[in-house]
Amino acid sequence: MVAAAAARPGGALALASPSSPTSLLLSRSLSASDLAAAAAPRRPRRRWLVAGVPAVAGALAASVPTSMLRDGGATLLVTAGAYSLVRAFDALTERRLVEQNLSRKIVHVLSGVLFMSSWPLFSDSTEARFFAAVVPFLNCARLLTYGLGFFSDEALVKSVTREGKREELLRGPLYYVIVLLIIVLVFWRDSPIGIVSLSMMSGGDGFADIIGRRFGSLKLPFNKKKSWAGSAAMFISGSLLSALMLFYFSWLGHIQVSWDQALGKLVLVALAATVVECIPVTDVVDDNISVPLATMFVAFLLFGNTAT
Repeated sequence: MVAAAAARPGGALALASPSSPTSLLLSRSLSASDLAAAAAPRRPRRRWLVAGVPAVAGALAASVPTSMLRDGGATLLVTAGAYSLVRAFDALTERRLVEQNLSRKIVHVLSGVLFMSSWPLFSDSTEARFFAAVVPFLNCARLLTYGLGFFSDEALVKSVTREGKREELLRGPLYYVIVLLIIVLVFWRDSPIGIVSLSMMSGGDGFADIIGRRFGSLKLPFNKKKSWAGSAAMFISGSLLSALMLFYFSWLGHIQVSWDQALGKLVLVALAATVVECIPVTDVVDDNISVPLATMFVAFLLFGNTAT
């Protein structure tokens, strides 16, 4: 009968005609089967896609050099630490648990010291210094963003500026991170010049302000904005921090230090930086520029590229 129907003229059309009840049933059953058949292969495809993601990620990770993975991880860690440090003192200043000037100088000291201490986290590859430079570069971009008024962050302004004005972000704090960027790219951890310069700028200049504000009643005769106590603090703290950081990097094998000669040279470098910090030119040249530049120059004359 089926064969006859198929042979009959118009039989196939009659079988597929929607006016026939039988064809409607067949049509519906075929549609359900088609849907089931179309849905069946999708499940394995989804499983394959989900299972393939770790495989692709593993293949990509295997193709990336280990040094790059290490440097990338170190960059993320140090960036998060730098941001957390500033935000912590933002909160302390905003709640008036730490006064503004003290907060500013503590951030000044810790930012340089902790950043420099993080350099051994990076690999020995040539590109490592560029990964480390991302940290001050991002801070530089942040200061420019808020200093130019694109965004507002009153807590940040209060914690790192003298008078609480956003325009100040474009002076001392910005100069500070630019110097960090230059030291990382030019000197890095295998040169005593960068290590000593950063130590004098962060530790020496930072403690000079902290001690000078509290015990600086006796002013220098040629600069009433500076005190004997502050200058002594700069010389002592800068010398000690420079020696400590040189020991730190020499102990880790990044530089070689001959201490019988290096200590005397450190004293001369610290003395030169202290004298420059005392000169009444802060209205023309910021301490965050004059101190590291003077330190770099004297350290280059005394140390060269080796800490001997």
